[in-house]
Amino acid sequence: MAKELDGVPEEFREDGSNDDDAEDDGDMTEALARMRDDIDTAKQEVLYARAETQNVRRRMEKEVQDARNYAATGFARDVLSVADNLARALDTFPVELREDEKVKGFVAGIEATQRELEKVFTQNGITRIAAMGMPLDPNQHQAMMEVPSADHEPGTIVQEMQAGYMIKDRLLRPAMVAVAK
Repeated sequence: MAKELDGVPEEFREDGSNDDDAEDDGDMTEALARMRDDIDTAKQEVLYARAETQNVRRRMEKEVQDARNYAATGFARDVLSVADNLARALDTFPVELREDEKVKGFVAGIEATQRELEKVFTQNGITRIAAMGMPLDPNQHQAMMEVPSADHEPGTIVQEMQAGYMIKDRLLRPAMVAVAK
């Protein structure tokens, strides 16, 4: 049994007076150092795990927000053809015919439908891409042909064949255009 000095067992005394247990002290010091290293490693792993959990949470929140913002993209693309057809229907009536009483009510109905559709687009973050007179932007415009023009600089859009649209900050459909050459 260990001899006690002032109530402290010899193996725990710091004065080094127990030479018999010097090897045990070295082993304990090494074990203590290993435990401290293990604790530091565990702390580091916990920090990495917390950071990864936070990153996953942020990614999921962004994906949920994107799903909310862009869930109607497929439907919106399908409805764009309705907007195109309404515009074509209005374009078929020359200004002179629009004053005819028989045609006036029909044209007014098409215009009202078109305004309502544009209102719904706006409410859902769908906006028309500016094209006419703008420089060609390959991120928003699709050049269908080049047209010789002395009035416009090369690369300027001179004709819009089909309107382009954005949904929030994403391209829904590029504008199909003709550019000056």
